[in-house]
Amino acid sequence: MIRQPVGQLTRGTTGYNRLRRSDRWLVHDHRVRTALLTAADPLVIDLGYGALPVTTLELAARLRAVRPDVRVVGLEIHPERVHTARAAMGGTRGGPVEFALGGFELAGLQPVLVRAFNVLRQYDVDAVPGAWSEMTTRLAPGGLVVDGTCDELGRRCCWVLLDAGGPLSLTLACDPFAIEKPSDLAERLPKVLIHHNVPGQPVHALLTAADRAWASAAGHGVFGPRVRWRAMLDMLADAGFLVEPPRRRLRDGVLTVPWDTVAPR
Repeated sequence: MIRQPVGQLTRGTTGYNRLRRSDRWLVHDHRVRTALLTAADPLVIDLGYGALPVTTLELAARLRAVRPDVRVVGLEIHPERVHTARAAMGGTRGGPVEFALGGFELAGLQPVLVRAFNVLRQYDVDAVPGAWSEMTTRLAPGGLVVDGTCDELGRRCCWVLLDAGGPLSLTLACDPFAIEKPSDLAERLPKVLIHHNVPGQPVHALLTAADRAWASAAGHGVFGPRVRWRAMLDMLADAGFLVEPPRRRLRDGVLTVPWDTVAPR
C-alpha cells in the first residue's frame, strides 16, 4: 500500500546555488564522507526541493566528487512540483537523479543521507521531534540527516546534523563579507533552536561569545573578513568551546560545534 506523504505544503521558494555552502560542507565533512563511501547503496534524498529542481541537481553534481555512483532522489509533497522537475529532466526515470512524491516518510526509501533545507523552518517547533524521528528511523545504517535553514541568496545558513541517535552538531556558515557580526546568523537558526536564542540558553551564549571574539579580532580585518573569522574561531577554542577546526582554504565562514554545546536547556 502506498502511504500518503507525511508533512504539509511549504512555500517552495528556491534558487540557483542557494545551498552551495551546505553542499560544500557536506562534501568535506568526515562523517558525511564516511557515510557515503561506506554505503552499500549511496542513495541521497533532497527533501522539499521546492518549485524548481535546481538545488537537487547541484547537490548530485557536488556529491559525485565523493562518490561518483551516488543516486539522488528529490522528494516533494506537491505533485505539481514533481511533475515540473520530471519535465525539466525530459521525463527520464531511473537515472542518477530522480524526483518523486514524498515527505518525512521518505517515500519508503532508505537513504544514507537526507538534506532537508528550509522545510521545518515553516513548521511549528512542536513538529520538529516527530519529523526528525520520522526521517532518522528510515535511514540506512550509518545514515545522516541535515536539517537546515538559509536566506534567499544562501549567504547566511545554519544546520543541524543528525543520525539515528539524535543531533550531532550545529553549523553556522556565511559569506563573511555579508555580516556585521556572527549573531546576524541567529535569524537563520534551525527551528529547534531559533526560539532558544535568549539569555540563559546555550545557543545564545555561543553567539554572544562569537560576537565578543569577532570584536576582539577586529585588527585581523585588515587582512579580510575570512582571516578575521578564523581568528574568531581560535578565540572561541581558547575560551573552551569545542570548535571544529576549519578546512584549509575554506572560503566560507564556518563554525561547527557539538550539539551538546547548544542543546536547549
